[in-house]
Amino acid sequence: MQGQDGERDRRGARNGGEPQAGAPACGSSAEVPAGAPDAEPRRGRPRSAAAERAILDAVIALLEAGEPLAGLSIERIARTAGVGKATIYRRWSGKEELFVDVVRDMEPTDPPLSGTAGLADLRVMLESLRTRGLAQRSSVLLVNIFAQMKSHPKLWEEYHGTVIAPRRVAMLEAVRRAVAAGELRDDLDVELIDDLFVGPMLVRTVHRPDAPLPDDLADRIITALLQGLAPAARV
Repeated sequence: MQGQDGERDRRGARNGGEPQAGAPACGSSAEVPAGAPDAEPRRGRPRSAAAERAILDAVIALLEAGEPLAGLSIERIARTAGVGKATIYRRWSGKEELFVDVVRDMEPTDPPLSGTAGLADLRVMLESLRTRGLAQRSSVLLVNIFAQMKSHPKLWEEYHGTVIAPRRVAMLEAVRRAVAAGELRDDLDVELIDDLFVGPMLVRTVHRPDAPLPDDLADRIITALLQGLAPAARV
């Protein structure tokens, strides 16, 4: 895929060389033979950002080469990354956690929220949905990965639980703040309000991949909901 090498370089620069999020599995230095080239300190000490970057890039490289998700083994990934299997298991408990971090690494990062605003934070999250939709449209690899993820229930469940569910919680919290601030009606169920905001963006980004995603889409959705869909009263 053209531009992928440069894209990975940009991701590495974006991450500033910091380790990606990932839950280390239980393990000890005894898992790595003495003198092994990737031997690292036991859990609790600083981890190798370079090794983590190599592992993520190895998975991406294998997927770019046409390897299916189901066919990727920890052993194959470790060999491609030039690390031992124990190095991978210190960071991820299994392939599902690793693959989810690979997808998160390829997607635009989630923007920071104020945590105090209502509608303003809702707008930030809607815009994030739009930019992720644009990123997926421009990446054949991401499209293929998501298609494969949905055919593997355990992997899709991991992605939903660690990525999608927290985003929905953040949206619901922003809706509650908007209601408390008097920006939205307080006589409607907050989950219904959340669905009304998120639904149009999901339709455009997921269900209608050919639909336009203009820069002002988030603002247009918010304005339409606040103003309502009924025609203006005639004088």
